[in-house]
Amino acid sequence: MGATIKDIARETGLGLATISSYLNGGNVREKNRAKIEAAIEALHFEVNETARGLKTNKTKIIGIVIPELNNIFCAEMISVAEDILRQNGYATMLCDCRSDVHREAEAIEFLLHKRVDGLLIMPTGEYSESLSLFAEQKKPVVLIDRKVRGFIGDCVLADNEGAAKEAVLRLVDAGHQKIGLISGPQEVYTASARNWGFQKAMMEAGLSLENSLMVCGDYTIKGGARAMRTLHETHPDMTAVLVSNYEMTVGAMIEINESGIRVPEELSIIGFDNVEFAKACSPKLSIMTQPTRQMAMSAVRLMLDRLNGNDEKPAEMVILSTSYVGGRSVRQINKENKMLSV
Repeated sequence: MGATIKDIARETGLGLATISSYLNGGNVREKNRAKIEAAIEALHFEVNETARGLKTNKTKIIGIVIPELNNIFCAEMISVAEDILRQNGYATMLCDCRSDVHREAEAIEFLLHKRVDGLLIMPTGEYSESLSLFAEQKKPVVLIDRKVRGFIGDCVLADNEGAAKEAVLRLVDAGHQKIGLISGPQEVYTASARNWGFQKAMMEAGLSLENSLMVCGDYTIKGGARAMRTLHETHPDMTAVLVSNYEMTVGAMIEINESGIRVPEELSIIGFDNVEFAKACSPKLSIMTQPTRQMAMSAVRLMLDRLNGNDEKPAEMVILSTSYVGGRSVRQINKENKMLSV
């Protein structure tokens, strides 16, 4: 015969009401929670999640929708979010929509039917009508990395515009004027914001903006390689390029290596994200990095805050600063043979 709630009470010395509150998703003191969880493990007590969910209308499950599971930024975000949620008694249900708006809508509806308590989502497009279904049921939604037109709710972003501006200004300070951009699809918020940051920095530096120097990729390795090839073929006099996401940075570096372009002697480059990849490149790649862990932590904090009853406060938008990690992929062309590595 399996262990019962009374067995847990005897093991912990706690009252049945406290244990019942914990099992039904209520708030208990941290020291009591630790005692109960230790007893559950020692006694091999099995919680009837279905019965608890029917009683409380809570499943203790958070849905997560991402555009690409094989995207390192998404993977790191999920890993951090899942750890924190698990520590707070929540499981996760993950859906990969393959950057397809129709798959995304299906995933959102699927998670709603599974009665998840809330939704963390990196939206694929500019607008998602399906998100309103969560709002109608008063279930919290937190957007990560991207805004959605018409959606009013909690959102956690990196300073995408500021990241692109800083990268361009570093290139300008090194004497570059013919600067290219490998951007992402403009219907995606991050790509649009980074594109705008690039343009603002160029204008503030008094440099001309040539449309042909701004090539849209598709946030994939192949897209980055293709865009790099286009830029090099159409602008062989280009001295520097900013690549606006990690996968396209990998693709651009592959194309650069296969084309025999010497970095930074013939072309300076600043990429995006993944410090380990930047270190593996020769020469070490200069990159802009996003605060991935902090973004995930902020998103989960907002979610837990809503789930713990603070569902009436105004929507919160968190914007976190990016960082520049210097390598040796930027040549300072106004000082012969000097490399910029700060």
